[in-house]
Amino acid sequence: MGDVVNLRAYRKQRKRVEKTAKAEANRQKHGRTKTEIARDKMEDRQRKEHLDGSQIDDES
Repeated sequence: MGDVVNLRAYRKQRKRVEKTAKAEANRQKHGRTKTEIARDKMEDRQRKEHLDGSQIDDES
């Protein structure tokens, strides 16, 4: 026969694992420093300026 499993303990353990995985995902998503955020904003602004400067104006 197989081992006896306490389902309540199994559910609690599974919930803990899911909670830690979600916390890690949130840290990756929201856990950036001010320097990283400022750098990303600057890169976006530079990209936008480059695209705006590369735009062809047809004034016919």
